[in-house]
Amino acid sequence: MSILTNPVLVAVVVLCVLCLLKLNVLMSLIISALAGALIGSISIPDAMKLLCSGFSRNAETALAYVLLGTFATAIATSGLADMFSRKLSRVMGRNGKIVLLIIAFIGCFSQNLVPVHIAFIPILIPPMLSLFNELKIDRRAAACSLCFSVKAPYIAIPFGFGSIFMGLISQNLTDNGWAAEVGDVAKVNWILALAMLIGLLLAIFVTYGKPREYKNVAADTSASDAVSDKFTAAHAVTIVAILVVVVVQIQWESLPLSTLAGLLVMFVGQAVKWNQIDDQFTGGIKIMGMVAIVMLVAGGFAEVIAATGAVDELVEAAIGVMGGNKIVAATMITLIGLLVTMGIGSSFSTIPILALLYVPLCKRMGFSLSATILLMSAAAALGDAGSPASDSTLGPTAGLNADGQHNHIWDTCVPTFIHFNIPLMLAAIIFSQFI
Repeated sequence: MSILTNPVLVAVVVLCVLCLLKLNVLMSLIISALAGALIGSISIPDAMKLLCSGFSRNAETALAYVLLGTFATAIATSGLADMFSRKLSRVMGRNGKIVLLIIAFIGCFSQNLVPVHIAFIPILIPPMLSLFNELKIDRRAAACSLCFSVKAPYIAIPFGFGSIFMGLISQNLTDNGWAAEVGDVAKVNWILALAMLIGLLLAIFVTYGKPREYKNVAADTSASDAVSDKFTAAHAVTIVAILVVVVVQIQWESLPLSTLAGLLVMFVGQAVKWNQIDDQFTGGIKIMGMVAIVMLVAGGFAEVIAATGAVDELVEAAIGVMGGNKIVAATMITLIGLLVTMGIGSSFSTIPILALLYVPLCKRMGFSLSATILLMSAAAALGDAGSPASDSTLGPTAGLNADGQHNHIWDTCVPTFIHFNIPLMLAAIIFSQFI
């Protein structure tokens, strides 16, 4: 079989092309899986059966996403996160660079301790734009600060979204023949978070450190204005629910179980009224449902491609091209991850696809488990920052463009791509040679 007609290569190329052409990622995954199946002599009916049977690969993750989205919706309904964001916006200092560092630090909690993801940005940022203008803060640095806060924590901290990310890495490594645990991922991924921190500091203090003028245009602060400053019983119950999520996750290491426990506390404690429960699940599905389904189909894609039996052949061909050079191999691996993730716009959804190639390839090239985890985590994260379709870029733009003075591509996507993807690639390539 020619390398150009290898089912794995065909499927991945078709997937990337369709995603880059802006076809819906769910449809792209299905079409590319079927294309790979046909090249691999698997009939369409059999391929669809394999696709559906592969859903079980990511079933727990999909459930965690839906429950986590519901929990985020419930927290938003209680008003606790909104009240905290508004109070924070009032007590920020007068040093622009310190303000951006505080935003990056506080935003980190949105991925782990209080998993509301990007929901805090429309509350926190629009009321602060006048302060940004007064301090002459370059909003490109602010975009990097916000992107860091919603990306670095899940890469390095095994709580909330970090638990999902690391669980996917370890599960897909194991599914593809290299046993790994979440602890193995947490042990090395701090390297990637450190690389992102360096990128953030460069953005704030060097690249965009000079003052930048903006017009004093009225921003849309309706989301913030609707927030009450009064601490209520619902807020207290929400705090208890968050603590319960943390305790249950530590005790049983199950994000779906811990999130369910937190929801039960909020429902029983009336932080969310009984007649609003359906609305919370509807909101959770709206926020995370699409991503959960993409995760299921991504598992099915991996199942179909694995069934073609063409992975080993592609690995052999890739090793021949790399000439046994581990630096070249690490570079090619991260570039493949960049291409796939930029197309899909989700670091989580690419993991099952990348694992098919990375596990056998890294084994044959002599990379250790830790090095493989580092390369796989970096490759999955690459493109999430910088992708126009990613929450990591859409969220910051939503807040910073409240007065119409922030361009999504040039002021968010390009700065975050440069300051995070390049450090991630360098860190993965360099450290994978030594660990």
